[in-house]
Amino acid sequence: MTTESVRVGYDAAAAQEKWQRFWEADGTFTPLDDGSRERRYMLDMFPYPSGDLHMGHAEAFVMGDIVARYWKLCGYDVMHPIGWDSFGLPAENAAIARDAHPADWTYANIDTQAGSFKRYGLGLDWSRRLHTSDPEYYRWTQWLFLRFYERGLAYRKDSYVNWCPNDQTVLANEQVVQGLCERCSAVVTKRKLTQWYFKITDYAQRLLDDMSLIEGHWPDRVLTMQRNWIGRSEGAYVDFQVEGREEPVRVFTTRPDTLYGATFFVVAPEAALAAEIVTDEQRPAFEEYLEATKRATEIERQSSERPKSGVFLGVHAINPVNNELLPIYAADYVLADYGTGAVMAVPAHDQRDLDFAKAFNLPVRVVVETGLPDPAETFVATPGDGSYVNSPVLEGLADKKAGIAAITASLAEQGRGESAVTFRLRDWLLSRQRFWGCPIPIIHCATCGEVPVPDDQLPVRLPDLRGAALAPKGTSPLASATDWVNVSCPKCGGAAQRDTDTMDTFVDSSWYYFRYCSPNYTEGPFDPAEVAKWMPVAQYVGGVEHAILHLLYSRFFTKVLSDIGLVDFPEPFMSLMNQGQVINQGKAMSKSLGNGVDLGKQIDEFGVDAIRTTVVFAGPPEDDIDWADVSPGSTLKFLQRAFRLAQDVASPVDTDPASGDLNLRRATHRSVADVTEALESKRFNVAVARIMELVNATRKAIDAGPGAADPAVREAAEAVAVILSPIAPYVAEEMWELLGHTPSVAAASWPKVDPALLVAEQVTCVVQVQGKVRAKLDVSPSISAEELEAVALADPGVQRALDGRAVRQVIVRAPKLVSIVPA
Repeated sequence: MTTESVRVGYDAAAAQEKWQRFWEADGTFTPLDDGSRERRYMLDMFPYPSGDLHMGHAEAFVMGDIVARYWKLCGYDVMHPIGWDSFGLPAENAAIARDAHPADWTYANIDTQAGSFKRYGLGLDWSRRLHTSDPEYYRWTQWLFLRFYERGLAYRKDSYVNWCPNDQTVLANEQVVQGLCERCSAVVTKRKLTQWYFKITDYAQRLLDDMSLIEGHWPDRVLTMQRNWIGRSEGAYVDFQVEGREEPVRVFTTRPDTLYGATFFVVAPEAALAAEIVTDEQRPAFEEYLEATKRATEIERQSSERPKSGVFLGVHAINPVNNELLPIYAADYVLADYGTGAVMAVPAHDQRDLDFAKAFNLPVRVVVETGLPDPAETFVATPGDGSYVNSPVLEGLADKKAGIAAITASLAEQGRGESAVTFRLRDWLLSRQRFWGCPIPIIHCATCGEVPVPDDQLPVRLPDLRGAALAPKGTSPLASATDWVNVSCPKCGGAAQRDTDTMDTFVDSSWYYFRYCSPNYTEGPFDPAEVAKWMPVAQYVGGVEHAILHLLYSRFFTKVLSDIGLVDFPEPFMSLMNQGQVINQGKAMSKSLGNGVDLGKQIDEFGVDAIRTTVVFAGPPEDDIDWADVSPGSTLKFLQRAFRLAQDVASPVDTDPASGDLNLRRATHRSVADVTEALESKRFNVAVARIMELVNATRKAIDAGPGAADPAVREAAEAVAVILSPIAPYVAEEMWELLGHTPSVAAASWPKVDPALLVAEQVTCVVQVQGKVRAKLDVSPSISAEELEAVALADPGVQRALDGRAVRQVIVRAPKLVSIVPA
């Protein structure tokens, strides 16, 4: 590129094509991995190949790229890999709608996205690229499933599950958002199926305890969301005998001290207990009620506004503290997956129980005197603390903690209960009745039962099924592939069938970051030695919408792998950064709203660097960006101004800046220090602002003196090129080359700051008289309060403002403020 062509202006399209080719040929972003530098692992959340990149990708991936490029400039050996979470419902549904095969649709989208990632200037290590739908990857997903199975952490059971009628598959609790399918927003219902689960509940306490390791490094709201989802509760198990049933029913309660106030007993309609204990006389009414319950969402069932409903099951439970008979009802405000699906009802002190008691004319007995009116008269429950009444074991106590301890001890002594801790967290339901997923490596044999597929027969590959009907129909399409389903039992050799469900795609994405460390390893899911070198991940970047689903599952996987002995750390991601959304005109972008912004068109018009810088400059990473409020055109003008600095520098390469203009040198070193601090604290918008200030200061030095040949101008321009490069890499590369340096600026070093140049020789002191600014004084940073007061009072502007009046008070905040109050 000639100087004359450069002076025409910065050509974004040409620079993008040029440097993409160079980075790929040079392997600029492939880590050295030779132990010569400290390693750092920068990870973006797995992209999903649903189409080309959109504005959300523009924000999410530039954040991680800035961090990775900055670390590389600071001298770290950085791994910044890329891959695709390529199984799953969206790709399968899209393919079905287009009469295509999910593999064809998926890999075509991956190719499109890969090209767009390269165009977007992301400094990625393409040598580690992986796709979860490759047999070479899902072989190890199946291998890990079998290790979980061996440890009793993968199991199968019959239960009522969340069912999406649109996607025709089950959903984990975490994939139901306000009663709707997390993927398609269909109303979720209940269906009884035999399904596979991961026993994440075994790790509930560790998931809570280990948050101390990431406290202060993860956003507080993410940790709070996980704590609330895990939902640790302390209380007691209480055993109730039920008429006609030998085994007692165990109930968990956080308030065993209110047992004397229990006046009835409630069972979730879909709980197995309800169907077991209902009398023949009441069974028709119960089954009708059960069917009605299945049609209601959990949100509807839990609503305080919904009238309470239920049906008497014809039997009673025996209260273990006073032997009272408590009528047992099936009622939909109790959920089957909470505890044992049964609760003791204390209507005086629980509003939902009170509403039910009112609807069914059941007794209300106060056992904690709170000083509030009788709930039996007001129908307002009193859940607070107070002194115990109508409770023989607790009479005289007025402390809840003491009351709980006393009643729990009494129950334990009689063998009717014990102290307990429970969790809201339920086991992870991972079966899916869809084709495009990782097959579950289990064979079902009439003689041997569940038989794991031997490791040397992995992967269990998906059959092609091209031309077959893949549309959802309530059972897995794999069931129709009889040649694939029917196999010999690995144990006895008899006729057997493969499991026809596939795994939840969150299984695939719960361990991919380990695979990146050794993507071609064939002896296991990853090379433990490589993982030990690179992990835990130093910085993870992604949306807060994954706070519970992906992040919780990944933490669980890591703990299991630690127990197996494959890794030696308990947490996978030591630091987490969430980005906000890119919206338009105050609303999420939508075709129906007509407010969508096409990322490709924006890049065509303004160039990649302008889009990257606009996204970054719009606000802190966690804030939403309204594209209607930003101006990529203005950003492009700034980048062109920065570019012109490089073409105007007139001093030779390696000129010693020490003899250059001192004011510009101070501005340069202060800017580098400020940008460094901003990048370390992930305040990327502040970094851009400081770079803009340095560009302006350098332009002023060129145009108004000391001139383009001053060594300080070269120092400043070179600093701009380097500190701008994590944000706007293409223009920075062009600047670096114009300044006479060998490509690439990504291989340069972050500028060193001279502390002596950060100390200002003078600061500006504002002098106020009666609150109005009357003077601005250039003073020494070390000036004393007495000296500053004298200088301020002697200033002519201050004297004019005082107009001969005496001074009643002088407030001095050296060296920046003097406030004078006249008499």
